Amino acid sequence: MRAAVLQAPNVLELAKIDIPQAGPGELVLRVCAATVCGTDLRILTGKKTKGVRFPSVIGHEFAGEVVEIGKGVELFKIGDRVCMDPVIPCLSCAYCKNGHENVCQNRQAMGYEFDGAFAEFIRIPAIALRSGNVFHIPDHMSYEAAALAEPLACCINGQQNAQVRVGDTVVVLGAGPIGLMHVALAKLAGARQVIVSEPNLARRQAAIDRGVDGACDPSTESVEQFVKDRTNGLGADVVILAIGVPQLANEALGLVRKGGRVNLFAGFSAGAMSNIDVNLIHYNEIIVTGASALTRSGYELALNMLATGQIDAKSLITHRFSVADSLAAFEEAGSGRALKVAITND
Repeated sequence: MRAAVLQAPNVLELAKIDIPQAGPGELVLRVCAATVCGTDLRILTGKKTKGVRFPSVIGHEFAGEVVEIGKGVELFKIGDRVCMDPVIPCLSCAYCKNGHENVCQNRQAMGYEFDGAFAEFIRIPAIALRSGNVFHIPDHMSYEAAALAEPLACCINGQQNAQVRVGDTVVVLGAGPIGLMHVALAKLAGARQVIVSEPNLARRQAAIDRGVDGACDPSTESVEQFVKDRTNGLGADVVILAIGVPQLANEALGLVRKGGRVNLFAGFSAGAMSNIDVNLIHYNEIIVTGASALTRSGYELALNMLATGQIDAKSLITHRFSVADSLAAFEEAGSGRALKVAITND
């Protein structure tokens, strides 16, 4: 089969490798859609290293059709349309037992410890089926939409940590696909107004098209003044950092009102550090949270929101490539021209 194989940092090659086979308790899927994540780009460039192997197939946002079933599998059959929460918890560590499976001490993931989805076929390990990470896709739902359940579930985790509430003013820094998901979720949560800061004109327009109440160009405008002008000088209730730019972490603290909440959603590259004015947190009683991966319940919620159209998946995917053109897909995803790039195998 054809696959995009990560040979080393900055070395991604289209290669022919063996089609995986289903062992006991396992599935093999024909990958019908896989979307490129910003994390995939960081893996490619060597900026994210934890769990990454060489050579390996990466890609963790995907959906497909069951083509082989291992001995003992009962909940799935050949031809089933499925998708998967790619982060597999151990269910037995202290964090899993306390309801924090997303930070499981022993978590494994597709595209990391297990070969991922930028290929024609993918093997789903038995541990993923035992833990309930594999979900059926509704008949009316596209594979592309289902592939977006993973990033949306991650955003749901961030929104829950930030405690977005009815009547809030929410500022989202970055209007890429993740930022736009945060915009949609904040509106569904009842935010009074949602503001984005984004230097890319096309992405700023994408946010406007999705009904944001204000879109700031940080390359020409003061984001702090932009926000204060729209909040009676107080600042936002919630700021979500949806792009991994370290210097924006401190800027986010200056955009919230006293008692406000800042969610550092986006991960930074390995070794990247941010200087933070701790007094802003201390004297303004700001609550700062992070956001690590997703939970199975969050994934199921995300899948249902996409299936019912609460979140519009179709407009988020702006570019499509075949598996044979995976390298071009990565180039487009990193160009800033696309929102979400899909690799399809129809």
